[in-house]
Amino acid sequence: MKMVIAVVQDKDSALLSQTLVKQGFRATKLASTGGFLRAGNTTFLIGTDNEKVPDVIDIIQKSCKSRKQMVTPVSPLGSTVDSFMPYPMEVQVGGAAVFVLDVQDFHSF
Repeated sequence: MKMVIAVVQDKDSALLSQTLVKQGFRATKLASTGGFLRAGNTTFLIGTDNEKVPDVIDIIQKSCKSRKQMVTPVSPLGSTVDSFMPYPMEVQVGGAAVFVLDVQDFHSF
């Protein structure tokens, strides 16, 4: 058995959740916050059989698209306001960070 952990952008969360359910996978959704842009994310915990991991990863890949977004950097801590000039910059956001872990035991009560 494997545990698939997928951290996705909130914009992709609803589609991923619906697609997982349609394909017969159950997942636990957790609200999370990214460190770089301090943007809202959703973390999915998906337990599945070893042979179904490629199917889960395929669903995640098709549901979570990366996109470009203009952001204004946050002022770094400890610096003076006079020396920091925030210019909007284009960054790539979205997609998914996926981790696959071995599950030693599973119990359902």
